[in-house]
Amino acid sequence: MESVHNSKQPLSLVSGCAGFVGSHLVDRLIQKGHNVIGIDNLSTGSCENLCHALEQPELFRFIQGDLSDTTVIPDQAYDFIWHIASPASPPDYQRLSIDTMLINSLGTKNMLDMAKKKGSRFLLTSTSEVYGDPSMHPQKESYWGNVNPVGERACYDESKRFAEALTMEYHRKYAVETRIVRIFNTYGPRMRPNDGRVITNFIVQALEEKPLTIYGDGTQTRSFQYIDDLIDGLLLVMESDYAHPINLGNPEEYSMLELARIVLELTGSTSHLSFLPLPSDDPKQRKPDITLAKQLLSWEPKVTLRQGLMNILTTFQALKEI
Repeated sequence: MESVHNSKQPLSLVSGCAGFVGSHLVDRLIQKGHNVIGIDNLSTGSCENLCHALEQPELFRFIQGDLSDTTVIPDQAYDFIWHIASPASPPDYQRLSIDTMLINSLGTKNMLDMAKKKGSRFLLTSTSEVYGDPSMHPQKESYWGNVNPVGERACYDESKRFAEALTMEYHRKYAVETRIVRIFNTYGPRMRPNDGRVITNFIVQALEEKPLTIYGDGTQTRSFQYIDDLIDGLLLVMESDYAHPINLGNPEEYSMLELARIVLELTGSTSHLSFLPLPSDDPKQRKPDITLAKQLLSWEPKVTLRQGLMNILTTFQALKEI
């Protein structure tokens, strides 16, 4: 197949392009005038998320494949490499535990090798999970984390920690231009209804008038950022000159009980709450310190939780009516 690359436009390679975050990034890059090549094995992503991009074959090329196989990565002069690929919800990465570890280790190496070969700028999307069940609150980038290396979530958080370490070594040893973003809980349209994360769980349960499942006593907290804010931040990080990790998240903190009440209010649901035991190694608190992002990037989230929930609620209601 002919390359989509127009030499007058930047060329971006996006792994995990058919997933929730990756597909939104692809759309934004095309809007900014990039040619984009996307790779995804569709283990958790869907080509439906790429419908806008696939309608522009002169700008976007999709490759279905696994990054542990280097032959799926076209040998081209990429300006930017965005490594988004990885299951991100606990049900997904626990179901695909070995695959998750491989994409964050071998897959990261293969993408870094291409960046090294082509002199591309490389961005790794890491996660707030690297902080584990944090003893520092809110979490700063300087915090080393409190992670169980052999726990049920280790396949994800430890492989992401490895990916960060590997990325920094390519920066130190080979002078690859690297960027690392630690993403805090993100939500928005294109999340799968069966994603398994708390916002999708609550909305689907509320729309179906089923009990909202709360693990533990509901006092554990999370901070939720809308997808548009995250994509704004990713673009700014890639354009920056900062190689070390940067938190991107919304510092507004909500308990699970507060989130459940907001979802019930917005949906008009009469569902009640159902309490189940807290999963193993589930963090009690999660809130980003975004001082660094504010100072370096002049970035901070703009979309409130209620605004964002209304947006995703509209898309879920539409799916329910199909």
